[in-house]
Amino acid sequence: MSRADFWSEQESARKRSERASDLRKELQSWNSLTEEVGHLRELTEVVLNSGDTSLEQSLCQGLEETRKKFYDLEFITLFQGRYDERSAILAIHAGAGGTEAQDWASMLLRMYMRFAEAHNWKSRIIDEHRGEVAGIKSVTIAIEGRWAYGYLRSEQGVHRLVRISPFDAEKMRHTSFALVEVLPELDPVEERQIDPKDLRIDTYLSSGHGGQSVQTTYSAVRVVHLPTGITVSCQNERSQQQNKETALKILQSKLHQLALREQQDEKHKLRGAYQSAEWGNQARSYVLQPYKLVKDHRTKFETSDTDVVLDGKLEPFMESYLRWILEQERKAETTSRI
Repeated sequence: MSRADFWSEQESARKRSERASDLRKELQSWNSLTEEVGHLRELTEVVLNSGDTSLEQSLCQGLEETRKKFYDLEFITLFQGRYDERSAILAIHAGAGGTEAQDWASMLLRMYMRFAEAHNWKSRIIDEHRGEVAGIKSVTIAIEGRWAYGYLRSEQGVHRLVRISPFDAEKMRHTSFALVEVLPELDPVEERQIDPKDLRIDTYLSSGHGGQSVQTTYSAVRVVHLPTGITVSCQNERSQQQNKETALKILQSKLHQLALREQQDEKHKLRGAYQSAEWGNQARSYVLQPYKLVKDHRTKFETSDTDVVLDGKLEPFMESYLRWILEQERKAETTSRI
């Protein structure tokens, strides 16, 4: 950040500056917590040595406050995915069911926007298709903030709502579905720097156009990129140097295309297999009638406080999901060793 050209790329510099600020705050929080723990230890020793029970209430209160701060900071240690620190792209697609499902999609949109707001993240709608009567058919939002993807990747999957429909004159109970997709914000694919040590350059007699000299000198060039095996040949230019420059330009383009394909493959991998928004595929259920319950079918975590959840309080579900994922990875690792 102290470099003279740091702000030459303003968008990149802004993101780096914000990340540095976040890291400083995080470090300050851990240092502050360490100091508080030290203070509590000293206070505990005073209470034990003096037998002064009047300090016990203050000690218990301080312990509870410190424990809460620790749990909040411990949450960050659960983020172990490659892209967890990135911003996120979240899409919501209403399932079959017309207006009822589209209204449920709009409820989910509000829930995630409130969640982002509570974390002081920036959110903006990239694309939106509204329903004819109410709600939305689909919407895509960008949520910019550190750890946004780490939090929100737990939301991937089908979300099921059970309630008495406000659009049904007979007040019948309806079940609606919506699919939520979450992707990390990936960096733009930049041109790869070609290391000369990664190249094998061969020359040979040209047989192409270009006059008599083309066919009597070793002007043709074949460039092999050893790490990828990509081979580019060029023989139509008049000189070996020109053929080499042209071949390297073509190789650069091919490497760029390869990087784009790799990024698309990574996106497909992160998105996972397509799931239709219907019964049997749900990741989480929200039951508002005849009783109140929100349950994650993967982690089995549940709560009856549906209003708080729909208002964006999703951290307990996200924490249980991250712990569940880590447990699944440990089990898989243990099984592979057997």
